Amino acid sequence: MSNEQDRIGGEALARAVEEAYRQGQTDYYLEPLVRVDDQGQPIGKIKNGDQVVFCCRRGEREIELTDAFTDPNFDKFPREYMDDLRFVIMTMYHEKFKDLPIAFAPEKVSLPLAQVISQAGLRQFHCAESEKFAHVTFFFNGGYNQPFPGETDVCIPSPKGIPFDQKPELSLPEVARRVMGAVDEGYDFILTNFANGDVIGHTSNSEAKIAAAATVSRYVDQVSRYAKEQGYLVAVTADHGNIETLRDGKGKPHVAHTTNLVPFLVMDPRGRSITLRDGRLGDVAPTILSVLGIPQPEQMSGHSLIETPDITNKKCMLIVLDGWGYGSHDDNDAIFLADTPAWDAMLAAYPNSKLKASGDDVGLQSGKAGNSEAGHSNLGAGRVVAQDDVRMDASIRGGSFRSNPVFLETIENARKGKALHLLAYLTEKSSHGCIDYPLMLTEMAEGVEEVYLHIIFDGRSTEPGSAPTLLRQLEQRLAQIGRGQVVDGVGRGIALDRDGNYAKIRKAYEAMTLGKGTQYR
Repeated sequence: MSNEQDRIGGEALARAVEEAYRQGQTDYYLEPLVRVDDQGQPIGKIKNGDQVVFCCRRGEREIELTDAFTDPNFDKFPREYMDDLRFVIMTMYHEKFKDLPIAFAPEKVSLPLAQVISQAGLRQFHCAESEKFAHVTFFFNGGYNQPFPGETDVCIPSPKGIPFDQKPELSLPEVARRVMGAVDEGYDFILTNFANGDVIGHTSNSEAKIAAAATVSRYVDQVSRYAKEQGYLVAVTADHGNIETLRDGKGKPHVAHTTNLVPFLVMDPRGRSITLRDGRLGDVAPTILSVLGIPQPEQMSGHSLIETPDITNKKCMLIVLDGWGYGSHDDNDAIFLADTPAWDAMLAAYPNSKLKASGDDVGLQSGKAGNSEAGHSNLGAGRVVAQDDVRMDASIRGGSFRSNPVFLETIENARKGKALHLLAYLTEKSSHGCIDYPLMLTEMAEGVEEVYLHIIFDGRSTEPGSAPTLLRQLEQRLAQIGRGQVVDGVGRGIALDRDGNYAKIRKAYEAMTLGKGTQYR
């Protein structure tokens, strides 16, 4: 091995990952791997006074690790608070982080559906299991963390302690029970998310995907039928595709989102003849408002999907089937293969249309697969909402990334003898981030003696087992730049938890700060 490879560390981590594979680990759940020197001491650990940039851009998965680094009252596990640590976040993951340095200021949606319903004096109920709770609250509500007046939010815990594909029904039975309870309570608008299509769709287990599709079919029929019988007009849609595709073009398990169209279906309690048009996710909120008889605000540029005039109803339910797209309708389609008589009957019996849920139709880059954040923000906003990746990538193309004052101040601090740490998401394309961000910051860090990259492995937007190849590519890029070292790595399923599993967060935090984990050289 060359001295240059010794210095950069990407090749060493690649070999450590390959050894972890041989022990049965996968990219998503890779246990912490920590680089050490010849004396067995960890290299590049985050310490008080250093500069850190968390190079992820979403929100709900970044909150817990950010808390561990920045909350002086953090009590989920023992750790020494670093009061002189500059911790930069790319976007405002939560309102409680408003006083942190934020590279890209948030753009909240003006008058999202939930706020319009609230201002009309109606009561609403939002419910999902914890894997998707942020999507029916923060994202659907336009970036607002607190419920609007008259809004009740209920989070059902997702399964803990077992791989999700071992329980493909997830917590859907309890979600369904609580939603039907909200029907009994007479809420004017009810929003719920069925997480299975996306959560199980991200696994490599085809049998679990088929079982999940069957479960969704049963419960969407049960919940929608119950609500319809109680006088609710029920709309069923999806935020993006995923579970419908089992294998990619190479015959490998397909574990990512798709660009497929998604369904929009309406069940009218009065049995009226309704004609629907095709559209995109931003048309759903105007449709709900038209049903409830609430005027559509000017900020909503979408249009109702119901072409039939005067289709109103006092109560309305919106069911979002997460990761449920129109597939190939063959043996590569989990929904087609699954036992879904109820879903098939719904499509046959009720008016339905197709919605665009990817690319520039939801504020993403053209041709890019949709995701839950973009999907729910568009569903709730009633318009196309520019997503963070578009804003940030535009800043790279236009040059403003290099002149971002938050980045420049952080790098200037690091030039004064402070280490610069980049929490780097190892993927070329994900709604959570991109390796281009830490690489660009590494290029900008001229004159900084210590630049350390802490790798977060993807396992969702990347092919299974691709981490070593990506690490070797990263090493080549760092060699071209002439600075930066890879010093540790951990799987996304550990570092980016969103379900309160702080034992996982502790592993990631202590790997980055204390050097705890499987050592490699």
